[in-house]
Amino acid sequence: MLKLTPILLAIGYALVMYQFSAWRTKRELDARSAELADPQIHALGQRMADALGVARIRVHIYEVEPVNGLAAPDGRIFLTRGFFNKYRAGEVTGEELASVIAHELGHVALGHARRRMIDFSGQNAIRVALATVLGRLVPGVGIWIANMLAGMLAARLSRQDEYEADAYAAALLTKAGIGTGPQKSLFLKLEGLTGMGGRGMPAWLMSHPKTADRVRAIEALEARWAKELPQE
Repeated sequence: MLKLTPILLAIGYALVMYQFSAWRTKRELDARSAELADPQIHALGQRMADALGVARIRVHIYEVEPVNGLAAPDGRIFLTRGFFNKYRAGEVTGEELASVIAHELGHVALGHARRRMIDFSGQNAIRVALATVLGRLVPGVGIWIANMLAGMLAARLSRQDEYEADAYAAALLTKAGIGTGPQKSLFLKLEGLTGMGGRGMPAWLMSHPKTADRVRAIEALEARWAKELPQE
């Protein structure tokens, strides 16, 4: 039991820190956001709401400049002011912005926030276990290796979540009659919009998949759906 104590403490610490982070995020979002009231985005959101069989989809604007969308731990969907400004400037279409909303809805519907809490706890336990073992085998660099391996695991799990949310969004956009075209075209714009393309970083260390891989995954879904459709 004593041997497991550091791991159990690591899991407990991870759970407490996750809850604290969720509370701090909620407080920040409450203070710096308001519900989006753009007519075009509202209309596109209503088409997705109808496809889901819900009354409406609420989207909030988070008053920060970086281009991003996010699903809060409490299930709310946010677009950053920076992203919305790209839409207002004509750099992003309403349909492309709707694809971001659909992607974040995927994170909520698929329970990624809850799963990330479990994953984070597990990763913290793995980090402690590896650091204990490697610290004895390779003194001085064992902890560094353990952190690197745990980081690789976290990045892989994050990429899996992104692929799943992409697939959910593709299905929702198709059902809503918006299609996957805006989703794919936005992926091709994102590197320029955010100024971050992951250049110089190995794919297995990136928390998001490469753009080309995300587009190929959606096209594979489209090909599968085409085969599954009844032939006239």
